[in-house]
Amino acid sequence: MAPTICVVGTSYVGLSLAVLLARQHDVVAYDIDASRVELIRAGRSPIHDPDIAEHLAAGGLRLTATTDKEAAYRDATFVVVATPTNYDERTNYFDTSTVEQVVQDVRRIAPDATAVVKSTVPVGFTAGLRERLGTDRVVFSPEFLREGRALHDNLHPSRIVVGDRGPQGVAFARLLAGAALDDDVPVLLTDSTEAEAIKLFANTYLAMRVAYFNELDTYAATHGLDTRQIIDGVGLDPRIGMHYNNPSFGYGGYCLPKDTKQLLANYAAVPQTLISAIVAANTTRKDFIASEVLARGPRVVGIHRLVMKSGSDNFRSSSVQGVMKRIKAKGVEVILHEPGLDDDTFYGSPVVSLEELKARSDVIVANRLVPELHDVEDRVYTRDLFGND
Repeated sequence: MAPTICVVGTSYVGLSLAVLLARQHDVVAYDIDASRVELIRAGRSPIHDPDIAEHLAAGGLRLTATTDKEAAYRDATFVVVATPTNYDERTNYFDTSTVEQVVQDVRRIAPDATAVVKSTVPVGFTAGLRERLGTDRVVFSPEFLREGRALHDNLHPSRIVVGDRGPQGVAFARLLAGAALDDDVPVLLTDSTEAEAIKLFANTYLAMRVAYFNELDTYAATHGLDTRQIIDGVGLDPRIGMHYNNPSFGYGGYCLPKDTKQLLANYAAVPQTLISAIVAANTTRKDFIASEVLARGPRVVGIHRLVMKSGSDNFRSSSVQGVMKRIKAKGVEVILHEPGLDDDTFYGSPVVSLEELKARSDVIVANRLVPELHDVEDRVYTRDLFGND
């Protein structure tokens, strides 16, 4: 019998998976947000992802969307959990309450279904949840997606990791591999705790690489050196490579800040220095960027965009927000241009048009130098060297 799949949560992870699998299987997308559900029913994407938007608009997907939990779970073979797990600074732990609630509801409504957790969780979470609920029908499978390219990355996955080596893990891995457009996608079946560690260590490595090239840039800027020449020379070593090396204001977005902190918390009883340094490096970089901007003596600083990545509409935990706070703490007026904001202010700073930003700002802070700023390039502060993410 062909599986029926329910996906819980319709942000980047959940909606991209729902669209991916609905190309071949019956999929129900469940969300508590009625406005998101209505958009999906109308063939429109509630998130910025061109591939998702194209697939929804074209139709032909075996996809339904609902706010009815009972109906969504009742006939499911797999329930994919893609709800948010924000990091709680007070507890040094992801807030996994939404994941736990979904799994408990699945056990009650569809006890034969397998819950597949795609939300990022602490190392050891799945094994603990299985023990508490007395079931082995909970599987963890990490996602490796970019915001704005989530469906693309599901159609062309770098690897598929499922934290279950039994029949249900094999079956879910086959679902993902069968939905991909590429042949011979690497598939790794592991135990659940190892799969959780893979996710956190992978993201922390990416954060480390961002921090490394940012600190290289800080050194070069402090000593009047040409950062580009140094990075070009370092990157020609094939073990290092010319990728993911563009200086920025720090790593940000939804995943890297919280995942590095969670991994550090998991190291509580384990000797380490590198993981804590990766977390601390992001704060140090923001301090440096803010001091560089303030050294120009501006009366008004303009912030061009909050988003971290091209093609994304998400600016949660973007590094430039930390730079803004430091500049404002010194009494300097900050204005902001961000088309993705509907409000007139953002944390007390006026949200203005691009024209007003250019007219009023003594310094324009931009994580990436884009064509619309070329006419005021002499007032732009950026560390962008390569024009990419």
